[in-house]
Amino acid sequence: MKKLTLLAVALAISLQAMAQTPAQQYVDKLQRNGVLKNAVWGIKAVDRDGNIVAEYNSGKKLVPASNIKLVTTGVALNHFGADSRFSTEIGYTGEIKDGILEGDVYIIGHGDPTIGAKDSIATGIDALFGRWKSMLKAEGITAVHGRIIGDGSAYEGNLEHQSWGYDDIGTYYGTGTNALCFYQNAIDLAVSAADEGQHVNMTQTYPDTPWMRMANHSVTGPAGTGNSLYLYTTDLAPYAELRGSFATDRKPKTEHFANKFGALTCAYYFRNYLENNGTPVTGTYADIDRGGYIRTPDFVPTQKRGEPVIIGQTKSPELKDIARITNVRSDNFYAEAMFRAIGEESTQVSLYDSCIVVYNKAIQALGLNPLGIRQVDGSGLSRMNYVSPEWMVEFLNAMQRSGVFPQFLASLPHPGEGTLSALLPKLEGKERIRIKSGSMDGVLCYSGYILDSTGTPKITLSIMTNNADAPAKEVRAALARLLSLLIE
Repeated sequence: MKKLTLLAVALAISLQAMAQTPAQQYVDKLQRNGVLKNAVWGIKAVDRDGNIVAEYNSGKKLVPASNIKLVTTGVALNHFGADSRFSTEIGYTGEIKDGILEGDVYIIGHGDPTIGAKDSIATGIDALFGRWKSMLKAEGITAVHGRIIGDGSAYEGNLEHQSWGYDDIGTYYGTGTNALCFYQNAIDLAVSAADEGQHVNMTQTYPDTPWMRMANHSVTGPAGTGNSLYLYTTDLAPYAELRGSFATDRKPKTEHFANKFGALTCAYYFRNYLENNGTPVTGTYADIDRGGYIRTPDFVPTQKRGEPVIIGQTKSPELKDIARITNVRSDNFYAEAMFRAIGEESTQVSLYDSCIVVYNKAIQALGLNPLGIRQVDGSGLSRMNYVSPEWMVEFLNAMQRSGVFPQFLASLPHPGEGTLSALLPKLEGKERIRIKSGSMDGVLCYSGYILDSTGTPKITLSIMTNNADAPAKEVRAALARLLSLLIE
């Protein structure tokens, strides 16, 4: 009898194993003795009928890193519409006499993150400035006896979320966004090794920020010590320090850091454009400080911001195109622009707390419980974001019911593209995988869809790993194997 019982148990286990998908069998292996055995991780993959293809720990809330951009872009597309655009207004204060403006020109930002960007979708800066100049000309302005003022004051508060690491906010991917930006609020520095122990050679290449004091406290390190350069900067003062080391055996390169004065940079470059193209400007360039005062390059606030007469506006690329770059390149700056825009549009307050409230309501509008996710920023740079694979799958399925799903799906990369360039580049049928990656120290996630031959999702999936002690390369290889099994 005992033998029969054992045989029945063995048979049941065998039948259960036979019923499992290859992906589930691999998940069980990773759970028991694979590279993820000591990690906190979870997965959920379901087919179009709701059947589970693979699952483990799917209700566990984990740090999603850039997987949060799926929620940011999806909610923004659903809320604003795929064809919506950000606007930038041109206005003036004062009076026009015989073609001379006795007053100031205002560039009033409303969140367009593409001004001065090098992306293919962005309007070239000379073409954009040419449109702004034409607006002045149409108003009869041929000279300006006043200032060019960059106004990014529509977005209140800090540029960055308060939970971002100090070692992030000086980098190009942690610049933070305001209502008027320039070149994605980045600064390019050309750096090269000097003699060991000497300051690293540093030249600011673009954009010019003549109001900034750039102190160089970096050190050229011994061969083999790598590159730890970092620019310490803030929007509270026109001062930045380059710190860290750069080894003698490192090749010269361009480092990208944060420019905390995007509105002032935009005003500076537009003033130069007018001067060089037949519209003299006697005043300086300026921006608006947090108190609403006009701030000149000496950083002394003058009078309160004026109420300009609006004479025209330009528009950004369509949101669907911005979302595509956001998800393919995992662009933090564009993601934060979308996140803050929805708060500003709905409540006229773009503080992060307000944006979170509006996003929760937008998530409810998709038929989801906002308690299933904790989202505090748009990019996923914060480690205070938490979401479970199960909720992410619910969100991705809800997006399939949205009227903007074709544009949302088109925004997702396939393996071998963008941030997925090293993931399964030679996989047969890789175009049928449309997923977003998310990674930071100790975090690696993939969420998205596997499509059938008609381009319709047949599997919705989310894989999230936190705190794996195995090398990142091995974790990535394990998840790539899992994705291969899912597509098969």
